Amino acid sequence: MSLEIITSIAEMERVADQLRSTGKRIGVVPTMGYLHEGHLSLVRIAKKNADVVITTIFVNPIQFSPHEDFSSYPRDLQRDVKLVEGAGSDVVFAPDTQAMYPENYMTYVEVEKITDVLEGKFRPTHFRGVTSVVAKLFNIAKPHVAVFGQKDAQQAVVVKQMVHDLNFGIDIIVGPIVREPDGLAMSSRNVYLSPPERSEATVLVQSLRLAEELIRSGEKQCTGIIQQMHKLISSKSTTQIDYISVADSSTLQEYSQLHTGLQALISIAVRIGRTRLIDNTLVTVP
Repeated sequence: MSLEIITSIAEMERVADQLRSTGKRIGVVPTMGYLHEGHLSLVRIAKKNADVVITTIFVNPIQFSPHEDFSSYPRDLQRDVKLVEGAGSDVVFAPDTQAMYPENYMTYVEVEKITDVLEGKFRPTHFRGVTSVVAKLFNIAKPHVAVFGQKDAQQAVVVKQMVHDLNFGIDIIVGPIVREPDGLAMSSRNVYLSPPERSEATVLVQSLRLAEELIRSGEKQCTGIIQQMHKLISSKSTTQIDYISVADSSTLQEYSQLHTGLQALISIAVRIGRTRLIDNTLVTVP
């Protein structure tokens, strides 16, 4: 089928119902647009796991705090449509804000505990916005499978929990981080970086590689790992660290000491100038 662009919720529901009635397996890739290779890799994963792929493009206002970049967040639907068509998406669902949150909208979905740490500590309303919009998109597009990116590691954990707890019956696949040639994780916000900031931003992945090497070398004390990462990141003039975390990859509980066989999620949030970037790596402790 050729790419179909849908902006109406009612039309998306109709198409989803029709696809399900004919036995098609639906895959959804939720995005906020301004797509890059990381997003496109998720579309390709969905294509391998579904008959029809729906890419949703919606800059969700309720996951932004008042001081964040909702109004300036990069948008280019025409460009995005061309990119996802090339990656194999069959449908683009791009509703407007009024359709998603009409007057007198009052309902939100909230996952507890695992949303209070890491990103949730610095962005207290963020995950309520994420889970609410994802729940709506799932109900509208009716997928059998949905694909999210590992770069937003906590988001993937939170969505999995919501899907489990609310019995959505949707398979959640987490695709690997896609990086630039110099290692910087692809992000729509990378366009905010000035050339000097862009150069210094590579310290994020360098700090994660340092942590991996320390763990492979036998370091088990998390304070030691975090201190060395902190020292490296702080050596750059434009950086300001929000957090460095070594935690359980499923529960997000912080580790103080590592033990053989654990899978640790090492995650960071760093401001490079005015741009806030996140990154992470998963490490199985030898």
